[in-house]
Amino acid sequence: MADTALLVIDIQNDYFPGGAMELEDAEAAGAKAGSLLARFREKSLPIFHVRHLSVRPGATFFLPGTKGAEIHKSVAPHEGESVIEKNFPNSFRNTALKEALEKQKIQNLVVAGMMTHMCVDATVRQAADLGYKVTLAGDACATRAQSFGGETIPARQVHGAFLAALNGFYAKVVKTDEL
Repeated sequence: MADTALLVIDIQNDYFPGGAMELEDAEAAGAKAGSLLARFREKSLPIFHVRHLSVRPGATFFLPGTKGAEIHKSVAPHEGESVIEKNFPNSFRNTALKEALEKQKIQNLVVAGMMTHMCVDATVRQAADLGYKVTLAGDACATRAQSFGGETIPARQVHGAFLAALNGFYAKVVKTDEL
């Protein structure tokens, strides 16, 4: 188990009620991620928090220096826990995440985060491509409705479709209580 780490992706204030990019069921997912975090802390297992900062022109959320860009209280890092800052959906792109995992000889990742269809998806796929064994806590993730072809796809369907696509080849998708 010492080769296993928890990766908490972008659970930040802007995704919660009142934030600039509110997600459906963010509070429930944040609470599940918080319970995972507590279990990893109890067992003194490695924890990596990922925080997205939007630096692209026209960005409307996760703006540097704003309260919305801060990590949500449900998963707030403790002193000594790694916080990786990123500017792209993929948590490995132009960050020190891979090197930090290698330094601790991590082979297995347990993942929780937001948004399921964007940053969680991009990161889980990259992690699998890099050879990590990934377990995704599906109920510790959240997303929002999406539009395509003049149709609105409800958040629950977006979430389910992305979890289904990741399950199997890229990750083992489970409920938090199964971990």
